Amino acid sequence: MQLMNDLRRIDLNLLVILDALLSEQHVTRAAERLHLSQPAVSHALARLRDLLGDPLLVRQGGALVATARALELAAPLAEALAHVQALLAPNRFDPATAKRRFRVAMSDYGAAIFLPQLVRTLRREAPGIDLQVVQASREGMVDGVLNGDLDLAAGVFPDTPAELRTTPLFEEHYTCLVDRDSLPDSGVLDLPTYLSRPHVLLEMRGSGTPEIERALKAIRERRHVAISLPHWGVAPRLIQGTDLILTVSSRGVLAIDQEQLLAVPPPFHIPTFAFELAWHARRGGDAGLQWLSGQVRGVLCDGRL
Repeated sequence: MQLMNDLRRIDLNLLVILDALLSEQHVTRAAERLHLSQPAVSHALARLRDLLGDPLLVRQGGALVATARALELAAPLAEALAHVQALLAPNRFDPATAKRRFRVAMSDYGAAIFLPQLVRTLRREAPGIDLQVVQASREGMVDGVLNGDLDLAAGVFPDTPAELRTTPLFEEHYTCLVDRDSLPDSGVLDLPTYLSRPHVLLEMRGSGTPEIERALKAIRERRHVAISLPHWGVAPRLIQGTDLILTVSSRGVLAIDQEQLLAVPPPFHIPTFAFELAWHARRGGDAGLQWLSGQVRGVLCDGRL
C-alpha cells in the first residue's frame, strides 16, 4: 500500500526527463532529445529538485554539473527505465518506421572500417534512426555500456564484466608501418631494428595497446615511444619521411600511401585479437538494438567492404 501511495506522488515522465538531463547535463540538449520545449524541461527540473530534495544539477562557470546525489541516481535510473521500456514495448522492430536514437562508442579506427557503409544502410533502410557516435578508451566504453550512457560499443574487450555481452565482428592482427626509405632494400623489419627505432603509440586516456607491450615483455624487451596520440587517422602521416615505427591493427593501414609507406610483419609474435560489439545484458531483449548489431555485422561480413 505504501508503494502505491509513493507512486501516486510521482509523475513517471519526470524520471525520463531526469535521465535525459543527467546524460546531457544541458537543459536545451535534453529538451531537443525529448522533443520538448526548454521551459517544460526547466519546469520539470524544478519539480524534480523539490521531489528529491536535491539541486541535482548546479551551475559551475558556464556549465551544469551533476551533484553527488544525481551521480548516485544515474545508473540505477537508466537501468530502471530500460526495464520499463522492455516491459511496455512490443518485442518487434520495424526499421522503416522506427524513430529512435542509438548511442554508439568506437574509435576512429572502428569508424573508418564500418561507419560509412553502416550510415548508408541506415539512411536507406531506417531513415528514422539517428546515431550518436562517441569516442572513448576501452575502459570508458565498458563504463558507458554498464551505466547506460551507451547502447553499443565497438572495440577490443579482453576482460569483460559479467553484465556485458559481446559478439565478435572479426579477428585482427598487428602490422608495422614504416617509411619505405628507412628500411634496407630487403624491406624486412628485424628485431634489432624494431627495438632501436622510436615508436608511435596510439592511445586514449592512458589505455594504450597492452597487447604489444605484453608481447614485448614475453621476450624481455622494451621499445621507446617517442610520440603518443589518440588519433588513428593522422598516425600514418607521422611515419612518412621519419625513422618512426607504428605498430597497429592491420585494417587501420589499408588506405596508406604505398609509394611512401610500407606495412611489414612485426619481428616478434603478437597474438591476434577479436574486434567486438558489446552491450549490457539487460538489453538482450531490445529488438532495435539487435537489429542495429545485425547491420554492423552485415557490413563487415557480406562483402560490402
